[in-house]
Amino acid sequence: MPELSRSQIAVYGAVAIALLLVGTRAIRAEGTSAQVDSSFSPAGGKGFSVDSTGSDVVVHVTGAVDQPGVYRLPAGSRVTDAVQRAGGAGAGAMLEAINLAARLADGQQVVVPKKGPGGVPLAAAGATSEDGPISVGTATVEQLEEIDGIGPVTAQKIIEYRDQQGGLASVDQLDQVSGIGPATMESLRARLQP
Repeated sequence: MPELSRSQIAVYGAVAIALLLVGTRAIRAEGTSAQVDSSFSPAGGKGFSVDSTGSDVVVHVTGAVDQPGVYRLPAGSRVTDAVQRAGGAGAGAMLEAINLAARLADGQQVVVPKKGPGGVPLAAAGATSEDGPISVGTATVEQLEEIDGIGPVTAQKIIEYRDQQGGLASVDQLDQVSGIGPATMESLRARLQP
């Protein structure tokens, strides 16, 4: 094999570096072009677009927001991102009643309560025992206390655990909270959803 001169080695090195830079730029561009508008509106009939990275979360935003619905957001998004995606807080929204900094989990329902008389949050649709399960991702201490076997101390522990975890993907994660035994877990499964 013939020996390469220094100038030839320099040229080959420059070509290799250029190819690496072009390849890196192409990979980055491919990752950002995979993001698409993928909100879901039952009334509008628009469906979900599949994200090629598979790292998105799908959440249902309801209550006091301008555009309630089901939305796809990037993994790692926070409750505040979901509220903004749903058009922002609506008239009378009580944002201080939910943890806007909590991380979203796939399948989570975000319920933004409305202010009631005296500034107390009104129960949103799906947030009372008569209407169905409440979201563990947005449940207040008062809503948790309505569940059999949950008192104020345990309700506060659940909220703190949820906040430490950055949200919960499953109700079953609550078995890690001290004071919650098998019977309480059954009550939680019946009354809560992710």
